[in-house]
Amino acid sequence: MSGDGQGRDHWFDDDAGPVVRPYAMTRGRTASAGQHRLDLIAVVVTELDAGDPEADPTLSPEHVEIVGLCRDAPQSVAELAAELDLPVGVVRVLVGDLAHAEFVHVTRPVPPAELPDESILRDVINGLRAL
Repeated sequence: MSGDGQGRDHWFDDDAGPVVRPYAMTRGRTASAGQHRLDLIAVVVTELDAGDPEADPTLSPEHVEIVGLCRDAPQSVAELAAELDLPVGVVRVLVGDLAHAEFVHVTRPVPPAELPDESILRDVINGLRAL
């Protein structure tokens, strides 16, 4: 024991980072059961009829916090990772768990290649004006 007057319980400080390692939060998993496509821009939305996540004993505090953040406003996976200060891989697994348990659902923005061409929209507008 050191002579600094601190007990053995004070071997870490705020700069040391989280006491629970990210792989422990996911129980060593690198993917969730749902296998949803969760890239950085995937948007997580709380289900309207989702129950209270705190009542589910299988959910961790991080799961509960994700549901709370998404209940306030839809969040991207990148935003959740930044807000929770967790690696993106961990957030993907946790969101996958929540989607599988039907607390949240994941939406994806429309890829630019699937958006209608601006010239087509102008032709439609011009056609409607001509009516």
